[in-house]
Amino acid sequence: MLFDQISNDIKEAMKARDKVRLETLRNVKKVFLEAKTAPGANDELTDEAAIKIIQKLAKQGRDAATIYQEQGRADLAGDELAQVTVLEDYLPKQMSAEELTAALQEIIAQVGAAGPQDMGKVMGVATKQLAGRAEGRAISARVKELLAK
Repeated sequence: MLFDQISNDIKEAMKARDKVRLETLRNVKKVFLEAKTAPGANDELTDEAAIKIIQKLAKQGRDAATIYQEQGRADLAGDELAQVTVLEDYLPKQMSAEELTAALQEIIAQVGAAGPQDMGKVMGVATKQLAGRAEGRAISARVKELLAK
């Protein structure tokens, strides 16, 4: 389980004195524990739910880094991006632009989308099928492009 792997990797990061990795993984574990103890969670955290949490944390880190860069704080942006790199080790491999386009063209054909008015149908299927392998923003932008043709 991902939860156990994170716990073990925290110990490894301590031994290696890897401060960035240690701090990042401790934060992940804290969020995992909060999710496990949330009402209705029954003290369980599936790998699927854990991946969603890590994706959310990675997105927050990238967004924070962008804001820091806009404010001229490259030092803080670098810290955020270093943590995002650690988080990405635990996520499924992201699809390349070509793979994303091919997958979306297949989905468009499946649902019979004819134009921009069908974006909702395509997005519903695409976000489920491509969850964890492509960012929602990238999926949305590519679907818009493909349906506009």
